[in-house]
Amino acid sequence: MQDMGSAGTLISMTVSDLVRRGVSIFDQLELLLPLVNKPIQYVGGELNATLKNWDEVQVRWVLMYPDAYEVGAPNQGVQILYEVINERDDALAERTYAIWPDLEALMREANVPQFTVDGHRPVGDFDIFGLSFATELGYTNMLSALSLASIPLLAADRDDSHPIVVAGGHAAFNPEPIADFIDAAVLGDGEEAVLLITDITRDWKQAGCPGGRAGLLFELAKTGVIYVPALYEVEYLEDGRIQRVTPTAPEVPWRVRKHTLMDLDSWPYPKQPLVPLAETVHERMSVEIFRGCTRGCRFCQAGMITRPVRERSITGIAAMVENGLKKTGYEEVGLLSLSSADHSEIGDIARNLADRYEGSQTALSLPSTRVDAFNVDLANELSRNGRRSGLTFAPEGGSERMRKVINKQVTEEDLIRTVTTAYSAGWRQVKLYFMCGLPTETDEDVLQIAQLARDVIKAGREATGSRDIKCTVSIGGFVPKPHTPFQWAAQLDHETTDSRLAKLRDAIRSDRNYGKAIGIRYHDGKPGIVEGLLSRGDRRVGAVILAAWQDGARFDGWSEHFSYDRWMGAAERALAGQVVDVNWYTTRERMKTEVLPWDHLDSGLDSDWLWEDWQAALDEVAIDDCRWTPCFDCGVCDQMDTEIQVGPTGVTDLPMPKVPDHAPVAERNAQLPN
Repeated sequence: MQDMGSAGTLISMTVSDLVRRGVSIFDQLELLLPLVNKPIQYVGGELNATLKNWDEVQVRWVLMYPDAYEVGAPNQGVQILYEVINERDDALAERTYAIWPDLEALMREANVPQFTVDGHRPVGDFDIFGLSFATELGYTNMLSALSLASIPLLAADRDDSHPIVVAGGHAAFNPEPIADFIDAAVLGDGEEAVLLITDITRDWKQAGCPGGRAGLLFELAKTGVIYVPALYEVEYLEDGRIQRVTPTAPEVPWRVRKHTLMDLDSWPYPKQPLVPLAETVHERMSVEIFRGCTRGCRFCQAGMITRPVRERSITGIAAMVENGLKKTGYEEVGLLSLSSADHSEIGDIARNLADRYEGSQTALSLPSTRVDAFNVDLANELSRNGRRSGLTFAPEGGSERMRKVINKQVTEEDLIRTVTTAYSAGWRQVKLYFMCGLPTETDEDVLQIAQLARDVIKAGREATGSRDIKCTVSIGGFVPKPHTPFQWAAQLDHETTDSRLAKLRDAIRSDRNYGKAIGIRYHDGKPGIVEGLLSRGDRRVGAVILAAWQDGARFDGWSEHFSYDRWMGAAERALAGQVVDVNWYTTRERMKTEVLPWDHLDSGLDSDWLWEDWQAALDEVAIDDCRWTPCFDCGVCDQMDTEIQVGPTGVTDLPMPKVPDHAPVAERNAQLPN
């Protein structure tokens, strides 16, 4: 192994030496790869990857999931946008991921820029740099990528030679903490949004780039569906609250609307799922069976901002599964959504797919299942061709009172009945997911988790006559999120969170009869405070992010890299002299009259409805799912001109011939339609 300090002598060509844009830097990168861990993650070459001719297109995108390759490569959102853009003759898209610190140090020393894994082209050479943020803890990785790409960190410092930096994903519904670093943000579904941005950028370039970079951003902002932070001015009151957010030009709208993709069957992406050469967190092919959720869990930002529910048809799902398996060779298919067992035709979907692939070693899987949506027939269909793994349920609240507060309409009797059925049907391992720090929560509410876990084990033993019954309790800290009824709530401080978790751990481990059968997994409360700061922060928090990054913050979603003290030190320095601090952003309850940093960004949810639901939570009143009840006037369908799209489609059996497992691979593939 060569000494890392010698890396600078390995590279003779720098970015400034490149004759033209879009030239691969793999020759320089290749010399560094023997010096780092897991070098294969930087090589690319995935099955179904696309590499297009740089000079034959007009608009060039680089897409980033700001985490390690092993996490980002399977990301469904990035894969979809990658394919949607690359289907166009006039555009291309390549991918980049966060660089681990060992390679980052070498790249800085050797002057090697942030690169794509497709063509190993410098990220700074592209027209548009799109980042998909599933969580706010990826913000520092964005700054690392910008820095390595020689793109100025502050949008105000960029010129016409730099890419337009566009944020998307769930965290983009409040992009204010990163407003100084990005040029634009897209709220909601990205498929049509990236096509719109591509069209506008192409037309602007063909017209001779009128107005330069500012001219392009102005054209994007005028659409009313692309947010350009630089074209909005924020004024503050003396006590630190926001007074108003106003556009700086009459052509710029006061509110920016989210994108909502309707008729998912018309968008069967990804059509050619990527198959990485390196190991990733999900070794499977995934199909999104529906988008949106109206269960109304008050803590769930994803469910709120993705309304309304839009289902794929049973035939559309089957076609995507068939095509994906043919194109990838995967042996597991994940049927994904926010609550997959809620698909109106999930029983027929599971039965038909299990019939179709019986004997082929193709397994089907769902993410965690709602307690009230589970049934043994569905579970048996899903496990028919694969191994019977553990089941995961998410009661979320430990006590029945808390479940009313968060609108999780699951009783203890529901849970015991469901897990008893599962244990009786042959399952031996159940995982239960809860949250700590929810609004109005007490120590007793959290300790109820221990009692519930004991009742689960007891019921399983009685139902099976066996002591080989296991239950794992997994607990996450609650972080209030924008565009939810809890956006006004005070976040629990990390000391109280840790105290409650310690009491719960002791209550479980001290139980002689059941303690050994119950596993417990949890994280301390400190990462949640940082996430809360970034989640509900305003533009002043950008200085904290920058200070933390300059102090070495990277990969904050990874416990081994996260440092609470580093973030608190950065906040103390960046907010010195301000009337706001970390507690002001996190543990402070907001009033209805307060202007929230994201109020000018329209998720479709009516603010009065959100406030009424927040009051219903405090009153411990639950509301039903509007899929099956009269409308509750949340505002999404009326304001966004959308509607709920669910079955039944009338299709119960699919005209898909069963492929015998003994048929040779070539023969089986030949039976699949093109």
